[in-house]
Formats: sequence, structure tokens, C-alpha cells
Amino acid sequence: MNAITTQENLALNINRIDYLGQLLSQIDTLKEQADSIKDQLKDEATVPGADKSFVGDLFKATVSESNRTTVDNKSFQAALIASGVDSDVIAKCVAAASKTSAVFAVKVTSR
Repeated sequence: MNAITTQENLALNINRIDYLGQLLSQIDTLKEQADSIKDQLKDEATVPGADKSFVGDLFKATVSESNRTTVDNKSFQAALIASGVDSDVIAKCVAAASKTSAVFAVKVTSR
């Protein structure tokens, strides 16, 4: 097996990075197009009495709506402190209810 030289490895990395950048650019364009179609379907499905399912020749799309509640952690903790809850107790509760996991990101930008 031939060893890859530093120069060859550098060329492979440049090509690989450029290819990744091109793919991500294409994905962004496709995502914009898909989001536009999704927005149209959401608009059509939210008309009272409208169908929520759309059928094509190969795929079926269904629009569903749900409510999501989020908590503003800083304002929640501030309200608890203002109500007299000890900040150490709040910190322990937050730590007990928190989950930490590793997150990796690769950001590619055009040059």
C-alpha cells in the first residue's frame, strides 16, 4: 500500500472541503425550495375545512399542527428568586433537570 504524501493529503483535503462546500450550497438551495412548498401547503391546510393531506404520484404530504411550549429559563429563575425561592435551591433543581450531551458542528463557508 502506498503512503500518501503530505502534498497529496493536502490536495485531497482541499478537494474534499470544496466538494463539501458545494454540497452544502446545493442543500441550502434545495431546502429553500422545499420550505417554499411547505409554506404553500401550510397556508392551504389552515383554511377552515381544508384538507390536511396532499397526494402526489410518488409521495403524500400531511400537514399537522401542534402547540409547543418553551420556558425562558432566565426569566423563570428570576421569578422564582423574586418569589423568595433560594437561588441555591433553584441551581440544584436546574442541574437535576438538565441533560448535557456532546454536540459537534462543521461549518463551511464560501471563500
